[in-house]
Amino acid sequence: MEDPTPPQYTGKQLDLHAETSFDNDQESKEFFKIVRKRLLRSFEWYDIAKIPAATFVLTDGIGREILREMRENDLIRIDIPGPGNSSGSGFDWVKVEEITEEKNALQNEELCSITLRPTSNPEEDNDEIAHFFKSMATSTLLVKRQNLLVKAEYHGRNELINEDASKLTNRLRNIIVGLAAKFGLSFSQWKSLIEGLVDRTR
Repeated sequence: MEDPTPPQYTGKQLDLHAETSFDNDQESKEFFKIVRKRLLRSFEWYDIAKIPAATFVLTDGIGREILREMRENDLIRIDIPGPGNSSGSGFDWVKVEEITEEKNALQNEELCSITLRPTSNPEEDNDEIAHFFKSMATSTLLVKRQNLLVKAEYHGRNELINEDASKLTNRLRNIIVGLAAKFGLSFSQWKSLIEGLVDRTR
């Protein structure tokens, strides 16, 4: 299977992994179905995370909340603890840029991944990126089954702080939140989520 993670060119990179194992194929296949569903229902991520922090609201292209499995071009509205982003109406926004699903019966593997990219606020009539990272940054979350192992991974790429905001307050806020992400906030948030995705006790 090809790695769906975009290449790393510049800025910070973050890679996290979690996994659980099973005694037989049937158990691992059934659990993968559960984990895939967890991945695609971002509005449940707060409850899935072992140590919840940010909340994630799935919306359509114009910012209306929706309760279903995400699709390409949907948006996710993120409420991060701390100062809000006024260009995002108090939130950070990402777009579901790509969803990949693969199966390889010969190798007994299957995969589902999503790639998110910072985007503008659909409720505002401008293209300003409403996120503390620049638009070149991506977050790829994937779940995969390899025989008796079910894995969850997070891959952050090209994470550069967004200092291009039009308002000084937003530039300062992005620097503060972006630095916090670089020094551990992002690590703990995503680690908590991917561990929750493959938690068999839930």
